[in-house]
Amino acid sequence: MNSNKTTNILLALIAIPIVFFVLKTLSFIFVPLTFSMFLSFLFMPMMRGMAKRGIPKALRLVAVSGILIGSIALIVFLFQLSAKEVVSSGDDFYANAEAKVNMVIDGVNETLGIEKSDENSGSTLPSSNILSGAGSTIGAVGSFLTQFLMTLFFMLLWLSESISIMDLLRRTKDPKKATAAFIKIKDDLITFIKVKFWVSFGTGVLTGLSCLAFGVSFPILWGIFAFAINFVQMIGSFITVILLSIFALVEMEPSGTLLFFVISITMAQVIFGGILEPIFMGKSFSINVITVLVMLSLWGFIWGVAGLIMSIPITVFIKIMLEQNPSTAPIAKLLAGTGGKISLRRKRVPKMGA
Repeated sequence: MNSNKTTNILLALIAIPIVFFVLKTLSFIFVPLTFSMFLSFLFMPMMRGMAKRGIPKALRLVAVSGILIGSIALIVFLFQLSAKEVVSSGDDFYANAEAKVNMVIDGVNETLGIEKSDENSGSTLPSSNILSGAGSTIGAVGSFLTQFLMTLFFMLLWLSESISIMDLLRRTKDPKKATAAFIKIKDDLITFIKVKFWVSFGTGVLTGLSCLAFGVSFPILWGIFAFAINFVQMIGSFITVILLSIFALVEMEPSGTLLFFVISITMAQVIFGGILEPIFMGKSFSINVITVLVMLSLWGFIWGVAGLIMSIPITVFIKIMLEQNPSTAPIAKLLAGTGGKISLRRKRVPKMGA
């Protein structure tokens, strides 16, 4: 018995690196497949609502596709508006940034007693050339369109039940238990994704409004950035506040206005990420800080930016799966970092003769 257990552990240790290697090598397939699964969970309540009204499945899929394509088109349109603002004010912003950097360098040199030579009196920042990055931009757009179309295709397969997990569950040893566990996992993930989406949306809106109120350039672009980066748990909030504060420092003079702006964007992160998100999520989705950092590093290494965005939903998915089995529940408890007992919601089996 012990030898079989040792063999299973050794096989698992060998299989895990192989699985991660396959996930990294075939990322062009697994990234849109995984992302489409989470998107299908987001649209599943809407699909159920339309099904109750008797709307045919084909029309439901067309409606979901239209919403997703329309959302992407809206984001692209907003990016175009922001890009025009960036191009029109690029020279002024570049001059302000160079002046602020020179001011900081002069202050450091004066503090350290370093004399500024004539050789270093030129431009501090490298000259900007938009055309030099045109090739990489076109390549990035082409890659994005490919990933988007694959994600849309896989999502329609999930929603149309062409990729049916229920058929696989019916072939397991205990179909009822497997089906009940899958339904709970699916419902919990739907709750998590909905809350995370609306919290990120609110964070983006409040960040954009703060930029608009304090006169910081490109409020639409910063709102979209705050919305997207907020899916990167914990680190995303710091990145938004730090980058936006540095950007505002270039545009504003160090004053009370700049301080209040930094406070406003920080409060947006605190209100939505620190207060509202834990309230709506509940303790069932809690993950400790060490697990968050490890998963961010792991999935970021495997799938890049897409891995950073999906790392926490994947971790929540794994945690919920581990909670369903009493033998793996301690691992889920370790991921959560909670001291309380995990409720498995198991039904008590009545004893014979009771």
